[in-house]
Amino acid sequence: MARPEMARFLRQRRENLHPAEVGLPGSGRRRTPGLRREEVARLAHMSVDYYTRLEQARGPHPSPQILDALTGALRLSPAERTHLFRLAGVSPTPPAGPVRQVRPYVANLLRRIPGTAAVVTDVTYDVIGFNPLADALLGNLREQPNLARRRFLHVGGYETSSAEEFGQIAVARLRAAADRYPRDEPLARLLAELSTGSTEFTEIWNTNPVRAPGHRTKTITHPELGPLRLNCDVLAIPDDDQQVVFLTADPGTPTAHALRHLSTIG
Repeated sequence: MARPEMARFLRQRRENLHPAEVGLPGSGRRRTPGLRREEVARLAHMSVDYYTRLEQARGPHPSPQILDALTGALRLSPAERTHLFRLAGVSPTPPAGPVRQVRPYVANLLRRIPGTAAVVTDVTYDVIGFNPLADALLGNLREQPNLARRRFLHVGGYETSSAEEFGQIAVARLRAAADRYPRDEPLARLLAELSTGSTEFTEIWNTNPVRAPGHRTKTITHPELGPLRLNCDVLAIPDDDQQVVFLTADPGTPTAHALRHLSTIG
């Protein structure tokens, strides 16, 4: 039987989750806060009756597959997922894959930083969120959103002077992702593609680099504005295993003027 502690956790999480956080309309009157049980059941691809019994601690002992479905439906962080497994009395298994959705508060952050180009990347270096200035600065983010493919396969994007340093950082992050998400098929396909298409990627991978992102400078050669010297800073979002990358220019520099120009056309 489902444990009372797990049932209480599911109920509290459901009641504290705003519909907009799972892509549902938040308009209309709701008798109770948060999501409805039928909404969670639909998001988790299970019957309403089954989910209701879990939340009332009278359902069957949930399997790891059921717990992963609830993790996705309730938008649990990695720490919350581990907590749910333990409440259910099940040893946490490696997560099926990384979070590939941007939380609303992160998306709102991108819109509140004028003069800054910002992107959100998941652990595979897919750009899953960006503001207009970032698109104008980096080019073709919708057509080629993966920064690792840009770096090692030279598809999309503009030339950058910090490519060697970023290559080390990217491989270190991708190796860590492969350890955390061994069952994720998109990640496996990406690593196979990079290994096949880039000798440099394979050489760096074999060195098992340990690098952490931080403050650095890079020069991007924009096709219209020429070389742009940028500050690059990274904000980690550990709950979702994502990063927000901020690209800024020193005040009063030609690059700052160029960013202002791009912001008017982005």
